[in-house]
Amino acid sequence: MKKEKTMNGTMKIIFSLCFCVLASLQVIRAGNGYDLLPQYIVFNSSASSLPLVKNGVASPIYIDEQDWRGVQHAASDLIADVKRVSSAQAELIHSVDVSGLLNQSNGLTGTRKGIIVGTIGKSRIIDQLIDQKKLDVKDIKGTWESFVTTTIDGNLVIAGSDKRGTIYGIYDLCEKMGVSPWYWWADVPVTQQKEIYVTEGRYVMPSPKVKYRGIFINDEHPSFASWGREKFGGLNSKLYVHMFELLLRLKANYLWPAMWANAFNEDDPMNPVLADEYGIVMGTSHHEPMMRAHKEYTKRRKEVGPWDYANNRERIDQFFREGLERNKKFENIVTIGMRGDGDSPMGKGDDVENVRVLEEVIKGQRAIIEEVYQTNPAEVPQLWAIFTEVQRYYDAGFTVPEDVTLLFCDNNWGQIRRTGPKEELKRPGGMGLYYHIDMNGGPANDRWVNTTTVPKLREQLNLAYQSGIDRIWIINVGDLKPKEYPIDFIMRYAWNPDAIKVGDEASYTLAWAESIFGKNYAAEIADIVATYSNYHLTRKAEVQNPLIFSHVNFNESDRQLAQWHRLVRRAEVLEYKLPEEVRDAYYQLVLYPAKAAAGVAEMYIAAGKNNLYAKQQRLQANYWYERACVLFEQDRKMSDYYNHCVADGKWKYMMSDNHIGYISWPIPKKNELPPFQVVKPASRSSMGVALEGSEQAYPAANVATASLPLFQPIAGSDSYYIDVFNRGKGVLEGKVEAVPSESWIKVNTEKSVEGIDEIRLRVTIDWKQLPAGRHQGCVNIRHSSAVVDVMVDALNFQIPDHSQKLYGGSGEFSMMAVGYSRIHAGKYAQWVEAPGLGREQSCMLINNVLAPSATLKKGCLQKIDQLPSMEYDFFLPEPTDFKLALGILPTQDINPARGLRMAVSIDGGEPVIIDMRKNMNNIFKEYTPESLSRSKKLKPLPEVDRKFVLAGYGKPRRSDILDGLRWVDQQMDRLEAGVHTLKIIMIDPELVLEKIVVNPDNAHYSYMGKPSVEL
Repeated sequence: MKKEKTMNGTMKIIFSLCFCVLASLQVIRAGNGYDLLPQYIVFNSSASSLPLVKNGVASPIYIDEQDWRGVQHAASDLIADVKRVSSAQAELIHSVDVSGLLNQSNGLTGTRKGIIVGTIGKSRIIDQLIDQKKLDVKDIKGTWESFVTTTIDGNLVIAGSDKRGTIYGIYDLCEKMGVSPWYWWADVPVTQQKEIYVTEGRYVMPSPKVKYRGIFINDEHPSFASWGREKFGGLNSKLYVHMFELLLRLKANYLWPAMWANAFNEDDPMNPVLADEYGIVMGTSHHEPMMRAHKEYTKRRKEVGPWDYANNRERIDQFFREGLERNKKFENIVTIGMRGDGDSPMGKGDDVENVRVLEEVIKGQRAIIEEVYQTNPAEVPQLWAIFTEVQRYYDAGFTVPEDVTLLFCDNNWGQIRRTGPKEELKRPGGMGLYYHIDMNGGPANDRWVNTTTVPKLREQLNLAYQSGIDRIWIINVGDLKPKEYPIDFIMRYAWNPDAIKVGDEASYTLAWAESIFGKNYAAEIADIVATYSNYHLTRKAEVQNPLIFSHVNFNESDRQLAQWHRLVRRAEVLEYKLPEEVRDAYYQLVLYPAKAAAGVAEMYIAAGKNNLYAKQQRLQANYWYERACVLFEQDRKMSDYYNHCVADGKWKYMMSDNHIGYISWPIPKKNELPPFQVVKPASRSSMGVALEGSEQAYPAANVATASLPLFQPIAGSDSYYIDVFNRGKGVLEGKVEAVPSESWIKVNTEKSVEGIDEIRLRVTIDWKQLPAGRHQGCVNIRHSSAVVDVMVDALNFQIPDHSQKLYGGSGEFSMMAVGYSRIHAGKYAQWVEAPGLGREQSCMLINNVLAPSATLKKGCLQKIDQLPSMEYDFFLPEPTDFKLALGILPTQDINPARGLRMAVSIDGGEPVIIDMRKNMNNIFKEYTPESLSRSKKLKPLPEVDRKFVLAGYGKPRRSDILDGLRWVDQQMDRLEAGVHTLKIIMIDPELVLEKIVVNPDNAHYSYMGKPSVEL
């Protein structure tokens, strides 16, 4: 097999040097993935441009008919794209003679100037240009998938270092002309242009930093598979050629095909032929070894026998052998190893026995590879997927030959489980990543719409890339639709991860929106798309539950509703401003995922409110049931519109996933609302009272006191509501009195839900009447049917003067990580803001994830002044036992031998080192006593406080994975009243801090923690 220079592993240093040289050749630093090369296509003539289409006539396209078939396909697509843009018909000319295309000594030419495309060493026309010193290819020749686009004697020349290099060069031209890679898969229209010109120059695209970049079509039933049967008669080559084209237009090169009920190589024998012809490297999924789909086995189960290598080796080896024989002439990456029958663990759960069998499996597979390919197995690309339980085997010391790529995995929800181990950096096979933006299975499904933010993708993929995981990136994309947005980002990012830094994500999203919808509304669309994916990160539809958000504390559920409503209004208003030709794309990429997801979120909040109000015998419960029914019907109509109306029914069945009614990970059998209750009014008017901060309603038997939360002179703690409602028939209005016991207690009436007999009373404090300290009073709520005294406790204090940001108060308060008072750079790294990352506004992360961890000596930090740190000033009006809860993104135990640590100190005291794995979900059972005893690296997880409500203990469907945030609690020393400083110190560089909650209040549950307020 031909070996080519790649930009992986140790070659990164060489690339950095080459990149500086190539900068003079218009190779520029990208900032958003769309500017890897300059916009060399323009639509108006200038002195420095050459015409590609002028006066309705398109330049011909010259290609050697002996060039790769994939190049021929791409050239045909170029002709089609020229016509899409300009309506002009370009001619494809098979030529091997360039003499007529080049300027002669007398300045004359004998042939029409045009576009010359070809592959070095495969195209005679390109090789002639090189031989005649007209075409300089020294910086791409022999490299992997690179190309040069240049102008020579009035011609535009695209030369690739190899087959895909040329293909990418052609499709780069198509995109620069205005044809989106998503023109077919998302119905992106093409802007018409009368003329097309290329700016003279030389544009070089170096090799990609990640060698194999691809997608896995998975979880394809019921949507993708049903659509494929409807439109193409099955998942056949007529369908897959559209996918091959999309991948190549995105400069991707690798595919794991759909496999739930399909066998790519057998369903349509033309599938692998055309994949290879187009230039797509094929593989099989993490649990399908030796190029055999699982369905190929299930169809032959009787013939092959049990999927038990220990007792059925001969017949399984023959099954493997036949798969390789069939596919050996194509470009593949062969998955090796073995799991159980289907996507499940091997054997009976005994890791020691499984490892023993796996050793034999690998030996047998390597022997078959050598036999079939008639070469050293090291010459055949292979991968071993370290998926779920297989990670335990690796941690216990099991490995595979060094020429095999180690395919590390995420936790199925987008958090990588391991960074690249240093001892593996020099392995010839390199390291790769299997990553999910779609999931069907544990810990929970994530498959309906896109729920992944670009800042999260960049943060996690950067961890992988910087640590040497750069040979393969294979992304589980489910049905492909509606994951277009993250797929687009990942493939562009994979080409050069160094080019898109933290903070560049918004620039990418804007460029994405411009490429699809044009400049006029791109900024608004980019913000809507970034916002809806961020809201999904807060809570995905498949893990919604009526009890997730608090309905009584911090206005949490109401704030969630308000933000979704604002987003939907923006998306709906924009739809009617857009030209008709882009509305199909807008519905698929923007309106549906925003509005439909908002509807599901509101249904569950409505269910939570309904259940609470029903318990309170509150008639407003019925309003929320009716609202949920309206939203449920809206959801059905929106899915129907997607399936039957968008693009004239092109996507029929594509939006068929049931997505309402999850109670665990399996997809519901039908869409179904969560439980609701209908409240029947009592026969007579009867007053009920509900308070902010309590789920109890009054009057209530055996409940002596009704109390509002503590009032403080701080925004968010200086005003609370009392709801007075009618539990029966008749009218309360005008018959209720609210009488404060003290002059400093103020009560005003606010409007409640329209059409419901309720009154909202707003209680505030006249702080000018109160001296410093604690005070108590009450509000007497009177009605002919009942009397309720509501206790009012107030703490008044003077906020100290301050020049830096200051937080604080009595009880629970919070500080956003980006709201630091001071920040200090370290010797090797510093904390920086990551806009859009996390569940709220942004996070703080370390800018250099390869920075050395802090040094500890006898458990104490050394050289603290050289470590990155952030300081947060806070004020305590009273002495308090001080407890911290640090909200971090759910970084996994990525370097178990080292640990995952952060340090905190108060007022310059001795730093406390915290194990940031605390409250991490042990979903893969890595930390059982048995696994720990076998592992050379794993350490036991810290003990947890199961009364720590903020972390979700005692609440349904809560974990750090499902929440998108891990709360790590730490009890500190008691603090006196006054101003104090919390310092956050980096020990290990991969942690991302979003929020700090001080003294989390287990008696007042919230999902997000109390909102942050500066004093």
